[in-house]
Amino acid sequence: MNDFVTLARVVKTQGRHGEVAAETHSDIPGRLHSGMKILALAEDGSRRELQIDDVWPHKNWQVLKFAGVDSISDAEVLIGCELQVPASERAKLEEGAFYVSDLIGCALFDRGREVGVVSDVRFGAGEAPLLVVGSGKNEHEIPYAQVFLERVDLESKRIEMNLPEGLLEVNAPLTEEEKQEQRKGK
Repeated sequence: MNDFVTLARVVKTQGRHGEVAAETHSDIPGRLHSGMKILALAEDGSRRELQIDDVWPHKNWQVLKFAGVDSISDAEVLIGCELQVPASERAKLEEGAFYVSDLIGCALFDRGREVGVVSDVRFGAGEAPLLVVGSGKNEHEIPYAQVFLERVDLESKRIEMNLPEGLLEVNAPLTEEEKQEQRKGK
């Protein structure tokens, strides 16, 4: 298990006094709050401790004001940072619920057939986060929705789903025949 849990990711600056807009990766209300200490993980792997002075919702984001981050240029260095807490501080979940981050590395099966291994999770495309399975031309985005979920076994790193017919073909590479049809249409 990772030593840290990502609660949000800084998307952009928001305002003139060092505020940032962040996409939250927690559906626990009030998880980010004033006075909270949080670690900002930069893309280069470095971490920096920050304290939240204030937080408020704006459109689809949470706007955060950190102590000591008082200008747009101070805030710009935080763009792309994951806002994390130590794993020991993550919120307790109800029985049968899982942290999405724990699903990375699990093999995903559709009706017993292995689709691939979860390599990432994407948020913001709809109600359910998207599990990224495989990579490159063999990458699939699969909604992690309760309606498709059969079983999750974190011990065995296994996710069993019953996906709708055709879902895996939606973002599959085009066949040569499909490419020719596209060319004719242009």
